[in-house]
Amino acid sequence: MSSLRPYLVAVRSTLTAAMALENFASQVVERHNKPEVEAGTSIEALLNPLVISRNEKEQVLIEPSINSVRMSIRIKQQDDIERILCHKFTRFMMMRAENFVILRRKPVTGYDISFLITNFHAETMLKHKLVDFIIQFMEEVDKEISETRLSLNARARIVAESYLATFG
Repeated sequence: MSSLRPYLVAVRSTLTAAMALENFASQVVERHNKPEVEAGTSIEALLNPLVISRNEKEQVLIEPSINSVRMSIRIKQQDDIERILCHKFTRFMMMRAENFVILRRKPVTGYDISFLITNFHAETMLKHKLVDFIIQFMEEVDKEISETRLSLNARARIVAESYLATFG
């Protein structure tokens, strides 16, 4: 857990800096305001994307723009069981994206889950609470997958023992 702390501190400080969002009308369509990080219509409105890596299996991609920030997370997956659990968990979350407001329905390619924070979210919600939510999500998702894996292994052991007891 101690090696997780510097990673989360780096993500928190980078995300907090990227949250300096402002209202920015579209330069292509009059009276429209689309998240520039998604639309990509104005290259000058996009800032440099940042990748923060804990290791090769755990990464965060932060793509800031003038009016939005897209944050994508690659969750640690050691083996096939963790890959399946991660896929099921993230799919469950993304199917309920409207309840989480900032959660995208589809992650960025190469990542497991993505969040999109617009200037409207930053104006209506507390910025530090948005950052706290994402950091807490990052802490909890690893814990949740590990606990589910332990539960799955315990259940498999019980099933195997009861199955083998019928022969012995």
